[in-house]
This record gives sequence, C-alpha cells and structure tokens, in this order.
Amino acid sequence: MAANGTGAATLRYTLMRLGVFVGCFFALWGLVYVGVLPRGLGDSNLLWVLLLAIVISAPLSFVLLRGQRDAMSAQIVAKVDRAKDRLAENRSREDA
Repeated sequence: MAANGTGAATLRYTLMRLGVFVGCFFALWGLVYVGVLPRGLGDSNLLWVLLLAIVISAPLSFVLLRGQRDAMSAQIVAKVDRAKDRLAENRSREDA
C-alpha cells in the first residue's frame, strides 16, 4: 500500500471478509458444540466446520459487504485507468 492511501479499500474489504468468515466459523463451532449441528464423521469435525463456514460466509459477504466491494472496485478501476493513461503517454512519446 502506497503512502497516498491507495489500497485502503482493498485492505478494508479483505479484513471485513475475513471477519465475516471468522464470525461464521465460531458461530458454527458453537452450534456443533451444543449439538444443534452434527459433529461430522470421526475426526472430520474441524474440516466440516471450516467448509460450512466458507459456504455460509460467501453469500453473507456478498450481501453485507456490497458497499465496500463497490468502493474497492472503483479504486481498482481508477488505478487501471491511470496505468492505461501512462501507457498511452509513453507510447506517444516513443512515436514522437
């Protein structure tokens, strides 16, 4: 991340997405612990909870983090546009 704050929206979105996943993981772990959800087969309890947390956190992130995802997208589009402008400028210098 540069000093001018570029990448802040991406970092914020990533951390929020990770937070949703961790929240789902611990909520599901608690439900398995109290017996609401099945424990899995043998020693597969951790894998079962991880997979279920991934499956549940994905649509939750899609809905809950829409605004942050849009901000990240706008930031990425601006970076790509600046890079395209610099490339076009360098090409025009080479032609001249």
